[in-house]
Amino acid sequence: MKLTILGAGAWGTALASHAASDSRHDVVLWGRDADQLAALAATGTNAAYLPGVTLSPRLACQPDFDAAVDHALGDPQGLTVVATPVSGLREMTRRLAGRRKGPLAMLWLCKGFEADTHALPHQMVREELDALGGAADDVRYGVLTGPSFAREVAQGLPCALTVAGTTHDLTDLAQLAFHHHAMRIYGSDDLIGVEVGGAVKNVLAIATGASDGLGLGLNARAALVTRGLAEMTRLGLALGGRTETFMGLAGMGDLILTATGDLSRNRRVGQQLATGRTLDQILHDLGHVAEGVRCAQAVAALAARHGVEMPITRAVCAVLFDGLPVADAVARLLQRDARDE
Repeated sequence: MKLTILGAGAWGTALASHAASDSRHDVVLWGRDADQLAALAATGTNAAYLPGVTLSPRLACQPDFDAAVDHALGDPQGLTVVATPVSGLREMTRRLAGRRKGPLAMLWLCKGFEADTHALPHQMVREELDALGGAADDVRYGVLTGPSFAREVAQGLPCALTVAGTTHDLTDLAQLAFHHHAMRIYGSDDLIGVEVGGAVKNVLAIATGASDGLGLGLNARAALVTRGLAEMTRLGLALGGRTETFMGLAGMGDLILTATGDLSRNRRVGQQLATGRTLDQILHDLGHVAEGVRCAQAVAALAARHGVEMPITRAVCAVLFDGLPVADAVARLLQRDARDE
């Protein structure tokens, strides 16, 4: 099958390399920076995002957007994957919908809520497609998510992910594309649940990183992860997700990885906040997107709108945007009244 990956950051590159490692697939990677793509094609590495990792020699780079999109659109079983941050998803949806001349199967990899509308990614895509009227009826779409550090995927280490979409045949297509070698793909029809899990876990990872940065110990880390999962589940249920989703890869699995893994950018933000560094300093040095910072306020706003109690999320927002010292945020959480679990 033919696959097009739009976005040559760490995760887009890693997934493209993984797909290309299967000889059944013809994979094209597109990125905004033509010079970066040329260097990637020449060296077989993505020095900016995955330094030192050798990519599949079967991976092709295509700097022309239209040519890259047409690659997958020309295959009845073609699949297009959008590997941009949430902030770029609307633009990519419009460009894809405008380019196609027939059915389109698309997945996205981004996690979070839209900053101003608080929409989930699938809601953003649906809005853009609805603007086209009936012309978009033959678009199948969904999300690929779950516990996955890009570097480990690019290195061929084992991982398991969840795909959730609008149709079962899209799930089948995603499994055909990526369920091989060391990657397992599980299907779900809970699009809301898997997206909520992917968004909220980044906020909770900031909290866990801050706790570890203060040296509060493994007991505190376990408490934050567990109570954070309860917050995630409450919000997810209020938005229409299902309980079992949050006990799976897109919920608990992704939360454990992002909250405890040293490759986690969101965890790193929390650790650095605990040292007293400002958010601007941390993000400048990070050099990558930390989605938990971008969507923390959206998560808190949605919780307030739906009457969902999320004290850890509120504490993270107070540290990020109100200047509350991390130690004071911890004290507030510890001073909360006793309650049933």
